[in-house]
Amino acid sequence: MTSALSAGVAVALISLLAVIGPLLGLSPAWIALLAGLALGGLTVDAAGFSGRGGHLLAEALPGCQARLRRIAVHEAGHVLVAAEEALPVRRVLVGSLACLQAGLPAGGSTEFDPPDHAKLPLEELRRWSRVLQAGMAAEALIYGDSIGGADDRALLGRLWGLSGHDVATAQREQRRARREIDQLLRRRRGDLEAEAERLLAAAPRLGRVRLQEA
Repeated sequence: MTSALSAGVAVALISLLAVIGPLLGLSPAWIALLAGLALGGLTVDAAGFSGRGGHLLAEALPGCQARLRRIAVHEAGHVLVAAEEALPVRRVLVGSLACLQAGLPAGGSTEFDPPDHAKLPLEELRRWSRVLQAGMAAEALIYGDSIGGADDRALLGRLWGLSGHDVATAQREQRRARREIDQLLRRRRGDLEAEAERLLAAAPRLGRVRLQEA
């Protein structure tokens, strides 16, 4: 998706340059050179950075940390609620560079050991419902909405789908879990923000040595 969007933008800019370049006094040779550099950059991005080169650069620029901080808030929500639920966290990745180093095409990730069984008892499903929705709840608390969490929703849907419970029960229990974690995170907002800052400080980015493990 990211590579396709970047390619579309590049093609549009090259087309625009081909039209207005001569009006600006640019020779066809310069236009061809710029087009080649743009397409070459896309190739390098796709081959070496999984199409996330733009994100890597944005996360490295001074004053452009808003996206990275939002990811840290999302992952901090998972970490905080997982601790409440005594669910061990395998590792936390914040930022495109951390995920790229781990071989994941994502901007952030909190990884847990998978459940022991595909079909979980109701209380375990409630537990996972709280933990997996915690990232979205954290974003909503701090920013008013959530833009991440598609993978969390997909995993939660699979867990409930394998459970044998009907859709109405799954939806009711997930709504209940969301209310519970909304209340928890509001009470512990200070802890949430402190954990997000810790994760943000530890996140690797281009041109900077990682200070500590997340």
